[in-house]
Amino acid sequence: MRYGFWLPIFGGWLRNVEDEKMPPTFNYAKQVIQSAEKWGYDTTLIAELYLNDIKGTKEDSIEAWSTAAALAAVTEKIEIMTAVRPVFHNPAVTAKMAANIDHISNGRFTLNVVSGWWAEEAKQYGAEFTEHDARYERTEEFLEVLKGLWTEESFSYNGKFYQIENTKLSPKPVQRPNPVLYAGGESDKGKEVISTYCDAYVMHGHTVEEARQKINDMKERRKHAGKEPLQSFGMAAYVICRETEEEALRELERITTVKESDAYAGFQDFTTMSQLEQQVKLQDYSVSNRGLRPNLVGTPQQIAEQIIAYEEAGVDLLLLQCSPQLEELENFAKNVMPKVDEWKKALLNNG
Repeated sequence: MRYGFWLPIFGGWLRNVEDEKMPPTFNYAKQVIQSAEKWGYDTTLIAELYLNDIKGTKEDSIEAWSTAAALAAVTEKIEIMTAVRPVFHNPAVTAKMAANIDHISNGRFTLNVVSGWWAEEAKQYGAEFTEHDARYERTEEFLEVLKGLWTEESFSYNGKFYQIENTKLSPKPVQRPNPVLYAGGESDKGKEVISTYCDAYVMHGHTVEEARQKINDMKERRKHAGKEPLQSFGMAAYVICRETEEEALRELERITTVKESDAYAGFQDFTTMSQLEQQVKLQDYSVSNRGLRPNLVGTPQQIAEQIIAYEEAGVDLLLLQCSPQLEELENFAKNVMPKVDEWKKALLNNG
């Protein structure tokens, strides 16, 4: 299991808690990632939204790509996975920027390709927001241009959404043939695009059985597409780790008491503009990315057992959220990660 975390760019992950003591500033983000790198975390995921989906559209949030470049320069080992939404980006310029950040990081820059779901944000930022399958058609072309520019000396493309001619990109990325392309999707069209064009699959929070079924399905789709096996299966999860189960459940109650506010502005677009496999309830939405569904809530021992179950189901990367992030990431690293290792050794010793 690799351990990652969502970079705190929104001021927190809880829609019902106003001040989580984790300001949406570059200085706080830098403190979190540099500390997490020392504590043994492998990856950070930087979400890309121009409006604050967690605390409300009028609140501050950090831009993903400029933040990624800055963090690449002040870290040494950690993977920096940055979201990219084709509807907001020119693919040739994106390929150039990604190659450059890959050099700044010495081969640690990866992409999480997101086809988009928030119509209001697209309207405010001047993007063309098409119907669901058309967004994935755009993503297909976007990825073809990225890969072409990263691997060929000169590349031309004439598609429905993008046209370039005799384009040269140098230097190429450090990673060959390309920086790892992660993506998540729950519709048939989304899974088709991911299994054909991407390298790794990321999921919102799921139960163990849901994750197992989805991973097995994606493995079959990948095989059917005639591609090498996907490199990784990641999952979002919100962690509440306490000394006792009672303390953890009290915290769970506190953060899921729903308070209607501007922080829920994207809820309708998320549930209607995406083709989701599970119905998302307002209480689920109180924590970002269905993070409570994996049930990483309890004592270090309970959480470690749950992580082992996910690893057996095929999940090999956890993308964690917690609050306040600096303190809770340290708590997880010092109390849960060693428990997982202990459980693995015990399981091996028992046959």
